[in-house]
Amino acid sequence: MNAALAFIAVLTLASAAVAMALRNLIHSALLLIASWFGLAAFYLWAGAEFVAFAQVLVYVGAISMVVLFAVLLTRRSRQDLAVEPASLGRALSALLVGATVAVVLARAIFATPLAVAPTATPTISVRQLGAQLMGPHAAALLVVGVILTVALLGAVVLAATDRADSKENAP
Repeated sequence: MNAALAFIAVLTLASAAVAMALRNLIHSALLLIASWFGLAAFYLWAGAEFVAFAQVLVYVGAISMVVLFAVLLTRRSRQDLAVEPASLGRALSALLVGATVAVVLARAIFATPLAVAPTATPTISVRQLGAQLMGPHAAALLVVGVILTVALLGAVVLAATDRADSKENAP
């Protein structure tokens, strides 16, 4: 394995794992951005420059800002949040999900042949890819943009109504 690939993989997986383990949502969102940068670095390493730059523009630029705004706008005070103790049901469901992922990965690893016959790589230019995205798939891009906008507006509405209710109920 290449040293650069190993470094990218460790960076990406470590930042994603730490993002899942942290209790602070802001720090988790920032580490999620670091893992998205790691994916973009992998795409650059693999020679897919367009996908890497699209990853940076879409996920690191746009989606991460939506996540950060949603977290900041819907965040409640620490007094409103009560920490629940871990339950047996949560532990069992985590164990079940982990076992399922392990079984699926093991089956995929053992079912893959070690020597794969080379196939002809499809040739597509950035211009053709852009024409496809802005041509027949333009509606899908617009729908995704509308869904993200509605989600952000919904977060603002939820945050505004919760704060108004908590001020009215205050003694």
